Amino acid sequence: MGRAEGPNGGIMGPMRIRLPVLLMALVAAWGTPRPACADVTMFLGATPTPSSRMVRGIAVGVSVIVLGFEFEYANTREEPLMAAPSLRTGMANLIVQTPSGGSGVQFYGTIGGGGYRERLEDVQETGFGINMGGGVKVGIAGPVRARVDYRFFDLRGSPLHPRLHRVYAGVSLMF
Repeated sequence: MGRAEGPNGGIMGPMRIRLPVLLMALVAAWGTPRPACADVTMFLGATPTPSSRMVRGIAVGVSVIVLGFEFEYANTREEPLMAAPSLRTGMANLIVQTPSGGSGVQFYGTIGGGGYRERLEDVQETGFGINMGGGVKVGIAGPVRARVDYRFFDLRGSPLHPRLHRVYAGVSLMF
């Protein structure tokens, strides 16, 4: 069996033909536009450090498949009788999540940082904090989802309570 020669006199083999086809397939797969989605979540929850107090907030995020970015604002009320300060946080977070798929359930983990203000009567501390946590988003109907989230906060500076936890549930609208 003879060898086939290419236009420049080189030997044409299966590898020379497959490589351009493989490269075109990879470019087509990576170049296919993926839908980005955004969501807004209103939430209520509890900050149990040092005593359980209600927290309210809003989160706005955008994601593409498994990676996303979110900005979150939350406000926990002060309880002077329990020596529990108010806490306002504004955090920017990176989100890594499972693809939503057809099940309507999406798990995620998050890490980020931002500013905080802790206040108890006349004592106030403003500084930088980091947070990490995770949760689940569950489809309810169309673009409406339920969301349950847990976060751990590490506040820098001199807050009364530098490490605290928060758990919340909310309603999320995708668009």
